[in-house]
Amino acid sequence: MPRFDDSRPEMSLEEFRLLRDHVYSHCGILVHEDMKFVMERRLWPRLEALGLPDFGAYHRYLRYDAQRHAELEAAVEALTTHETYFFREPSQLKAFCDELLPVLEKRNSRLKRLRLWSAGCSSGEEAYTLAMLLKDSRRFDDWDVEVYGTDISRRVLSMARRAEYGASALRATSADLLERHFQPAGNNRVRVRDEVRSWVSFGHHNLLDETGSQLVPRMDVVFCRNVMIYFDQAARRRVLRIVRDRLVPGGYLLLGHSENLLNLGADFELVHLQGDLVYRRPELPGLTTTGGEGR
Repeated sequence: MPRFDDSRPEMSLEEFRLLRDHVYSHCGILVHEDMKFVMERRLWPRLEALGLPDFGAYHRYLRYDAQRHAELEAAVEALTTHETYFFREPSQLKAFCDELLPVLEKRNSRLKRLRLWSAGCSSGEEAYTLAMLLKDSRRFDDWDVEVYGTDISRRVLSMARRAEYGASALRATSADLLERHFQPAGNNRVRVRDEVRSWVSFGHHNLLDETGSQLVPRMDVVFCRNVMIYFDQAARRRVLRIVRDRLVPGGYLLLGHSENLLNLGADFELVHLQGDLVYRRPELPGLTTTGGEGR
């Protein structure tokens, strides 16, 4: 493939492998060798910003410079995409509302507390979607409810906290949902209403960070949709161990429709709903969890 700018340094295969392995060890994102050109193109602006002559110097910067941690976040930011929108995968969301919410209402009725985790929440569309569905169900009006969104990108988390969106993010949002949960924000954008935002919080989190994950409270449901497609098998197993640990016994894991736990050896039960397949952390032997035990 011809280079479109010969004045920029080319990434050698050795430099690609060093940078790929460094990013992978940090966050589990694996860049395949056929994506070398993409990595080169996306990291060029970082070399220019830092005034570095080539990718070898950039790798040394990531390993030894005092600002290496911030720069590694910038590199991961450049290498990842954050495409999402409100009410994505509607059939799964319908099964969640029709079949899982009644179960969660019954089992947590004593504590009246519900915790959902949007893991890899990007710019917040999924986390707010979940809060809107909970609001519309009217099952949890007087409950202690929190939808917790996390992502490795501080840039998209800033967008999530701002809660303002344009047409692309709303392409699957019906007119009645738009009217009920959004308000005009100017410049053809809308803002999520405060009553929905009050149930949602966001935090920076690397899904492979086992120590940091201990700060995540125990969850009733984890949505980790279209996130593990960036990981290899080893990283997926690590993420699943962490997610399982943060679920209450009997808590549910929902993946994207193109994802499954085949060949991962994950300790989850497959649950056949009428409208979807989801995963569940097994109950503790001999322990009834009705009422929110196991947190």
